[in-house]
Amino acid sequence: MARVSQEHLDARRRQILDGAARCFARDGFHGTSMQDVLKEVGLSAGAVYRYFSGKDDLIAAIAGEAVGGVREAFEQAARLSPPPAPDVLIGSVARTLFGGEADAARGLDRRAYAGLIVQVWSETLRSERLAKTLGEAYAGLRAAWAELVGVYRETGALAADVPDDDVARTLIATAQGFIAQLAMFGDAGPEFLERGLRGLMSMDLQKIS
Repeated sequence: MARVSQEHLDARRRQILDGAARCFARDGFHGTSMQDVLKEVGLSAGAVYRYFSGKDDLIAAIAGEAVGGVREAFEQAARLSPPPAPDVLIGSVARTLFGGEADAARGLDRRAYAGLIVQVWSETLRSERLAKTLGEAYAGLRAAWAELVGVYRETGALAADVPDDDVARTLIATAQGFIAQLAMFGDAGPEFLERGLRGLMSMDLQKIS
């Protein structure tokens, strides 16, 4: 019997995840059955269960990819030297996550993918496994962003005596808010986020203090 290559195995796993993501984005986690996933990907139950034990396993895998995508997008932007200002940084992350090429690769448009991420967040209220996975990922993301905030402080760009972790949490919240707006209303884009942050950063606080 011919040995199946790792490339083939990876491609089949990708096929299943992408098909499941389309189902979940269209009908929700709880409105989608494993039969729906099998029909979407055009594979037998045995072929799918070789990779995933069930729907919860698929949800966990998609959740891990979504959070990993946010972190990877941030780290890619943060590798620039000197590091970009917050408006450019968050805009770059948004473009990496919701750019045209990324949308085409997933088979989902940007609003559908944002909605899938929001579903993942809400599912953590039900699933201890998912809550633990996302909690660990969030802690790692906070640490990475706090490190970048420390670089801002070292360069003198950040003068306020505010803990680095507080600033990191706020940057993450800004990205989360953008994703939620995109999922709910579909009219948000990285350019709005960049311009809005740039406007806030340009405020002369002495005039309102």
